[in-house]
Amino acid sequence: MINKKISGDLFGGLTAAVVALPLALAFGVSSGMGAIAGLYGAIAIGIFASLFGGTKTQISGPTGPMTVVAASVVAAQIAYFGSLEAAMGPIVVTFVLAGLFQILFGVIRIGQYIKYMPYPVISGFMSGIGVIIIILQIFPFFGLESPQGILATLGSLGAIAGNINMHAVFLALGTIATIYLAPKVTKTIPSPLIALILFTVVTVMLGLDVPLIGEIPTGLPEVQWEAFTKMDWHDPMFILVAALTLSALGAIDSLLTSIVADNMTKTQHDSNRELIGQGIGNAVAGIIGGIPGAGATMRTVVNIKTGGNSRLSGVFHGIVLIVILLGAGAYAKLIPIPVLAGILITVGIGILDYKSIKDIKYIPRSDAVIMIMVLLLTVLVDLLQAVAVGMVMASLWFMKQMGDTSTLKSKGKSLSDLRDMGLLEADVPESLHSKLYIQNFDGPIFFGFSFGFKELIRQVPDVKYVVFRMKNVPYIDQSGMYAIEEAVMDLQKKGVKVLFCYLQTQPKDMLSKIGLFPGLVSEDAVFDSFTELVSSLELEQS
Repeated sequence: MINKKISGDLFGGLTAAVVALPLALAFGVSSGMGAIAGLYGAIAIGIFASLFGGTKTQISGPTGPMTVVAASVVAAQIAYFGSLEAAMGPIVVTFVLAGLFQILFGVIRIGQYIKYMPYPVISGFMSGIGVIIIILQIFPFFGLESPQGILATLGSLGAIAGNINMHAVFLALGTIATIYLAPKVTKTIPSPLIALILFTVVTVMLGLDVPLIGEIPTGLPEVQWEAFTKMDWHDPMFILVAALTLSALGAIDSLLTSIVADNMTKTQHDSNRELIGQGIGNAVAGIIGGIPGAGATMRTVVNIKTGGNSRLSGVFHGIVLIVILLGAGAYAKLIPIPVLAGILITVGIGILDYKSIKDIKYIPRSDAVIMIMVLLLTVLVDLLQAVAVGMVMASLWFMKQMGDTSTLKSKGKSLSDLRDMGLLEADVPESLHSKLYIQNFDGPIFFGFSFGFKELIRQVPDVKYVVFRMKNVPYIDQSGMYAIEEAVMDLQKKGVKVLFCYLQTQPKDMLSKIGLFPGLVSEDAVFDSFTELVSSLELEQS
């Protein structure tokens, strides 16, 4: 049994490495640091995230979302320093700092909150990433050098028409077609690898005039100590914000992949440990000059489906890439850029959330607005800002919906209506009908409900007693406490006696701490049951 598990890990890791190779090279080129940086990142993150992470079968490495942000960091630093070599200091520090932030996230246990990420935000974000990847590959698709950034690319599209390299278009289209059609013939070899090898051979044999990856360093990477000892801190705030963006994005990307792995393996990952593992991997990747990454869904799925069942599969995936690094540089330099563009376009297409796009007419309008807003902000502004705006919008909409629902459920009703609803456990004497008003609250009293609460109190008729029936109120926040206090004071000014019934522990403790009990409301006005309350009023009336 042990040997079978190990063999599954070895085969899963080997297959994942084969899938990772063309993607690592493509992401490295796309980042602006060169193909070798993608390979360094895949090795470091793949090994260390597997060893120290919280998802046993997850394969980590450079991903589309992380590469998009990394590329913006690299482009900004090169624009300032003039060359990649001169800009390596702040680039490396940014990537290492991103990893350290992820370790911090895991230590302070932020990982457990990923489950609260609304789906429209995830959908808009992932679709936005897909759009970015596709847009950034338009110029390489036609065999041209791509401008830096989305807006620059979109603004330069008119320059493509007169400069198209038809050899490049042939290679890119052939790559895309192969990736989609090859699985119909065989699934043994990953289709991106088939396309990479096939069209590299075609380019060499036919002598096609297209941009190539070019010379790739061989041998093990060097530790970038000079990045820390001789760095020009020209814009520390940019480095800090970029590192936070990468760390947050990597956390989201990795933990979403962990959920996919859980569903496939029927296991439960440790989200905080996963963040620590990803952080260690990204920090090491940065130190050796690699690009940052995260848990990679496609590679993780391939690993699990081909037998990977423990951390060994991720480690072996990294070792296979090391072997390739030591011996494949002479061949990798011949890979055409349009082929990598074709691979990345299929990656971008695969990231798009077609299900949400297809169902946009049927999902709630608020969710559709959030999804579209996050998508546009992701593409045109900033990834982290897009997620932040989406979270705020989703939270506000949710609070409004919950507040409106609580207000609607708590609308005033007659005694007969309350009795029909099963909310009166005792008959109210006829003599009290005109003197008693029961305000039944249904749901938490929080800031989203405060305005509706005040409206309900304004609708209270002219009576002698008002009962706050709070059997279905498990929680009140600060806004709710002050709203109740204000309502009690307003009613008492009108000569109305306020009674409380069925107070749960949390609301009672909170209201006691602000002096409502005993204080504004005497202890004999608080009842554990409606039967006790009616009996007390009958005695008071007699």
